[in-house]
Amino acid sequence: MGLPHLLKAALVAGPAVALLAGCSGKLNGGAHAGHDAPEAKAATIDQIASETGCTLSGRRNAEELRQGACQTGTGRYTVVGFTTDQGQKSWLEEAKPWGGSYLVGKRWVIVSTVPTLETLRRQIGGDIVNGRHHG
Repeated sequence: MGLPHLLKAALVAGPAVALLAGCSGKLNGGAHAGHDAPEAKAATIDQIASETGCTLSGRRNAEELRQGACQTGTGRYTVVGFTTDQGQKSWLEEAKPWGGSYLVGKRWVIVSTVPTLETLRRQIGGDIVNGRHHG
């Protein structure tokens, strides 16, 4: 994935990341392993939405990714799906400086607060990864 595509992907997802991140990521930037979560499976954003009980709104589609917003009793979150593993890795590298927290699965990422991500992780698996702290 070239630089123009990375910038396009960051522009599509950047506002959602900034909105949800609120510069509140933790310092460690690492994953939180959990014994109470299923193994994360590759899934589309529609499959993630279905499994988490939401109807996607504000959908955006780019060549490398798909994105949609969810609002459920669990919380507010953004689901981002990727066409390649490299695309996901590149997106995370671009997103982490914005701060925030991410639930990372196979070719998908959910952006939200840690409590919401912990609940979602118990439903669909994945690892919680934190961006840079801006506090």
